[in-house]
Amino acid sequence: MLQCEGLTQTYLSGATPDGAEGYHLHPRGRGFLAIVGPSGSGKTTLLGLLAGLDRPASGRVWLDGHDLSGLDENARARLRAEKVGFVFQSFQLIPTLTARENVQVPMELREESGAELRAEELLRRVGLGDRLDHYPAQLSGGEQQRVALARAFATRPRILFADEPTGNLDGKTGHTIVDLMLELNREFGTTLVLVTHDLNLARLARRTIRLADGQVIEDTLQAA
Repeated sequence: MLQCEGLTQTYLSGATPDGAEGYHLHPRGRGFLAIVGPSGSGKTTLLGLLAGLDRPASGRVWLDGHDLSGLDENARARLRAEKVGFVFQSFQLIPTLTARENVQVPMELREESGAELRAEELLRRVGLGDRLDHYPAQLSGGEQQRVALARAFATRPRILFADEPTGNLDGKTGHTIVDLMLELNREFGTTLVLVTHDLNLARLARRTIRLADGQVIEDTLQAA
């Protein structure tokens, strides 16, 4: 499902490169991959490269057999719309849309029929059947992240990228969100790539990659 090799990314300050990060890994197949490391280690950078949100300075990423280096921005966007779901720390809901409407958005962009019914089904699935017509400002942080989870799974993605999905939540709410995310992930047979600073959460993963200063310093595969 996902493979990369020789990835590097360079940041520019003016005309002078001020930092480079190199990644060499092969996160293949279905399952749960956690990316951990301290702040500034390159976790979100790596996730952006794997998801095709950014182009690497060198190296290649294959997403479901598609070489992202051979696709322009429009083609990468189409591939993400077809194959990928996202969950972010900041929820990134549209404030002027209700919970139901937020979940409908990715399906409507794909011109899928039955978007409203599926949105309602998913929101009930994450325990928000009584919040369908609430706006994000009327929801708690945990409820907003549940909406974000429902939206992420609305198009039945082949791969889900989650960037610190519990970072803005208290411990109890965070555990609830993680349980829901993993339950949905198993149900849909999705590959999960999770960026987290929570080592307890990372221990649930089948594979864990640890970064420091933009380099992979540890790559652990748990026994089945």
